[in-house]
Amino acid sequence: MPTNPPASHSHNCGEDRGSRRGRDQDRDYKRGKRDDQDYHKRREKYDDGRRASEQEKESPRRDGARRDDGREHRDDDRRDDDRRRERNGEPDRDRERRRAQDWDHVRRNDRRPNRSRERAGPSRRSASPGRPSSERRSARPGSGSRARSASPVDKGKPNFKPSGLLAAATNTVKAADGTSTVLKYNEPPEARKPTLGWRLYVFKGSEQLELLHIHRQSAYLMGRDRTVVDVFIEHPSCSKQHAVIQHRQVQEKDEFGGSKPVTKPFIIDLESTNGTHVNDEPIPTTRFYELKAGDVIKFGLSNREYVLLHDEAA
Repeated sequence: MPTNPPASHSHNCGEDRGSRRGRDQDRDYKRGKRDDQDYHKRREKYDDGRRASEQEKESPRRDGARRDDGREHRDDDRRDDDRRRERNGEPDRDRERRRAQDWDHVRRNDRRPNRSRERAGPSRRSASPGRPSSERRSARPGSGSRARSASPVDKGKPNFKPSGLLAAATNTVKAADGTSTVLKYNEPPEARKPTLGWRLYVFKGSEQLELLHIHRQSAYLMGRDRTVVDVFIEHPSCSKQHAVIQHRQVQEKDEFGGSKPVTKPFIIDLESTNGTHVNDEPIPTTRFYELKAGDVIKFGLSNREYVLLHDEAA
């Protein structure tokens, strides 16, 4: 026949159960408190990282439109709600769900185009200078593909534009040793052979050195390059192709007011290093300068004087 346990033994068992339950509750409370502290640390770390990422995303947009204030206020309200729920002991599952919703909201806002920049007005970037405004207005979304599909320029077609090779070949003078020199001057269409017997008297000081006849052709090239010049100048300050005396036909008015063609001598400096002087005055380069009987011409720094005369003046 079973016997009932002693009253003292049952009383001890009840005390053991109560103390065990109290210890379990204390352990659970400490564990929950520790978990809450860890969660708060993780939450603060997460909020700091999130604020840093938002600042990095906003930094390139500082020169454009700012983010809407309403969005910032909504984010601040949401953070305050999260902290309030954490203090009130909201379950972990709800916190995780709201955290995921917050991240989805941030990602959607980042992918959304910046409408505030569109509201700010037209861009300060200038339009393309090579395209008129009428063409920009007439352009359509589908017109670009048609323009790109246009046939390119056929490189096999003949090109009749001047290339300059023929002129270079015409102005090139080949020497006996095989070297070639390109002339810097071409005669104009009004070039004419003179009817008067023009001459150059070369003086050095008071001594006459030589006499040059310059009426046998329409132009005379002067310089240091013996292969191409018509009148050789020895002085080192003169250029290889220094100047040209050119006879030109010009229209001149007579005593009755009419015009008649007259052939006159002109001189042009071919951008020489030390210039050309007429009557001790420098003349402009690459321009025709009219010469008259009795003019004294000097080239570069040479002391030789070239006196221009003709048969009637002599």
